[in-house]
Amino acid sequence: MTALDSVPTDLLIGGASCDAADGQRFDVVDPATGKVLVSVADAAVEDGVRAVEVADKSLPSWAAAAPRRRADVLRRAFELLIERRDQFARLISQENGKALADAMAEVTYAAEFFRWYSEESVRVLGSVQTAPSGANRIVVLRKPIGVAVLVTPWNFPAAMATRKIAPALATGCSVVLKPAGETPLTALAIGALLEEAGVPPGVVNVLPSRRSGPLVAGMLNHPAVRKLSFTGSTEVGRLLLHTAADQVLSCSMELGGNAPFLVLADADLDQAVAGAMTAKMRNGGEACTAANRFYVHAAVADEFSSRLTAEMAALRTGPGYEEGTQLGPLINDAAVTTVERLVTDAVERGATVRTGGKRIDGPGYFYPPTVIDDVPLSAAILREEIFGPVAPIVRFDDLDEVIAQANDTEHGLASYVYSQDLATGLRVSEALESGMVGLNRGVVSDPAAPFGGVKQSGLGREGGHEGLLDYTETQYIATTW
Repeated sequence: MTALDSVPTDLLIGGASCDAADGQRFDVVDPATGKVLVSVADAAVEDGVRAVEVADKSLPSWAAAAPRRRADVLRRAFELLIERRDQFARLISQENGKALADAMAEVTYAAEFFRWYSEESVRVLGSVQTAPSGANRIVVLRKPIGVAVLVTPWNFPAAMATRKIAPALATGCSVVLKPAGETPLTALAIGALLEEAGVPPGVVNVLPSRRSGPLVAGMLNHPAVRKLSFTGSTEVGRLLLHTAADQVLSCSMELGGNAPFLVLADADLDQAVAGAMTAKMRNGGEACTAANRFYVHAAVADEFSSRLTAEMAALRTGPGYEEGTQLGPLINDAAVTTVERLVTDAVERGATVRTGGKRIDGPGYFYPPTVIDDVPLSAAILREEIFGPVAPIVRFDDLDEVIAQANDTEHGLASYVYSQDLATGLRVSEALESGMVGLNRGVVSDPAAPFGGVKQSGLGREGGHEGLLDYTETQYIATTW
């Protein structure tokens, strides 16, 4: 029995599997081979409208459910996902391409959102105070915001879904999930798991589609929808914000990144190289938090470059679901072409390839672990999100100048700083225009922490208590009791 054998391939609306309204389907491809895995129902606008209306009908009873009831359901979802970690990891690896070790880590991370928000669901707190004049009481309530449309990317098909679904369910919202067309199977499997965990029919609906623009626009223009949560590119995020403005929707946006990784002169290079491998190569570099630009002080640049090159060159590339693979394929051919373009541009401008740098012949969409050194500031790879296994190194001498270079981007999601001096590390971290900073750490993501960016990297926060509040509306009651 393979990971695909028990996975639903139809739309999930109102607790039932169904075809698209017009019967259309699309293929899901294995990025390691380019071959079709299965076909999946391709939701049309009519399906989106129906799913929203079903979610709206299911909303009152779920919103009225006791917080402990919602907590128990989320806790059971956590337990089921952990029990089936191997099955989900293999499914992710098949449709997404990531190495099994990465996929296993993602499933664990995804499950933790269910556990964290099972605990937070009983802590949707309001407040009571006396007005300064003494004339009345100020009662503040946190109420579920309503029907939420959730749009998730392909790079973390489990974790990006649970990071949105869990806080929505914890507060009493109902949802319609539109997963990425490249990776719909994991989302459908999570939808089925949630129903098994006790989520009432219609509270969670899952609509795979290759017609994302019209489908999402149709849902956002429905008056029952009150929330949009989107993870994806800044370009698409801008378009969705325009659409959401017509209904004045609450929007959470986790958009693109261009994370700088600063290695200061006093950095512990053992830590810095290990952190670089994590920050760069988690999910093969296909992560919005991936280190995109390595700024290394000239005093340690030669040693850092040499050690990072050795670590990258030693990685084993192959199909993600094969034992021993450390780097799987990129998601599709277009992703490989983008990485090729960025590396070629950097080399033409004077950068030096230390390892990798050439597309691996197919089948599949493979690009090798790559280090390019002495990258000039004019290179496109320092301005664009790479989304691949390439580490460009820039050498610097002046700390204030490199902070300015790190901030010279429209993005501000994650940053990384390595220094053995805590005061210096904190000063640099606070100077970086970034929603999250890893100080001597290559990972910033944690279900208990507020995940999100500044500038054009997004709006709002996911994870932590802040992520819970993003699915609530504040109601104030003035009373003279």
